[in-house]
Amino acid sequence: MKNRRVGILGGTFNPIHIGHLIMANEAYHALGLDEVRFMPSAKSPHKEMYNPPADQDRINMISLAIKEIDYFKLELIEFDRSEISYTYDTIIQLKKREPDTEFYFIIGGDMIDFLPKWHRVEELVKEIRFIGFMRPGYTGETGFPVTFISAPMIDLSSSFIRTRLQSSSNVTFLIPQQVNEYITKEGLYES
Repeated sequence: MKNRRVGILGGTFNPIHIGHLIMANEAYHALGLDEVRFMPSAKSPHKEMYNPPADQDRINMISLAIKEIDYFKLELIEFDRSEISYTYDTIIQLKKREPDTEFYFIIGGDMIDFLPKWHRVEELVKEIRFIGFMRPGYTGETGFPVTFISAPMIDLSSSFIRTRLQSSSNVTFLIPQQVNEYITKEGLYES
């Protein structure tokens, strides 16, 4: 029996947007993965969240965004720990839980540039394969092994979407419609 091949897309998803979904979908098809898991960080070491929505709201938004795609799953392993969500610790935990799974960690250009600052990155690269997507405004240059996948480059960030939402501007086509409806209903990101 062959090992399962699973992509992991981690992040704050504050909120999830079409850039996340495109990266996950392109990685799924390009690498022939069995599934891609969206893994929200409980306490990100890289991003300080300003006035974040409740963890449950981020989880709900991801669930709404991926519910129609059967090969997209939600991975909540980082919420089981109370400490900062370091990718190295998470991957070690995932590999213990699923020893027959080969994990691919999907990252955008901003995180590729930031790799030298990742916690225990020299050890992490021995445990997983990094799958990189270029992003406008970032070099994508690193001394660490990253397999690049060609995909449409979209200059979109959650912070851009939050700014739009706080000024009551339109975010149609930038986030899934169900997520937009949820944000409106729950009054998230209002200024």
